[in-house]
Amino acid sequence: MGVIERTATGIRLRLHVQPRASRSELAGRHGDAIKVRVTAPPLDGAANEALLRLLAVRLQVPLSALSLVAGGSGRSKVVAVEAISPEDASRRLGL
Repeated sequence: MGVIERTATGIRLRLHVQPRASRSELAGRHGDAIKVRVTAPPLDGAANEALLRLLAVRLQVPLSALSLVAGGSGRSKVVAVEAISPEDASRRLGL
């Protein structure tokens, strides 16, 4: 899987998440993933929620279109996004 992979209903994003950052932002590439910094701590799912909210805004899709499919408790995560093409996602994420 690359950074962005096409699926039957949209895409999957491979991410490397840094919790407790000074600001929430996309920070370019981290190997074969997109590095994302979030201000939330990795407690009680707060960092995962902050990640999904940030991605929803950047991808211009409703929060309900995103789901965390792998990496709930680690820094490496895979997020599924419905109803968006890899090309649109790449452009909206600035990749």
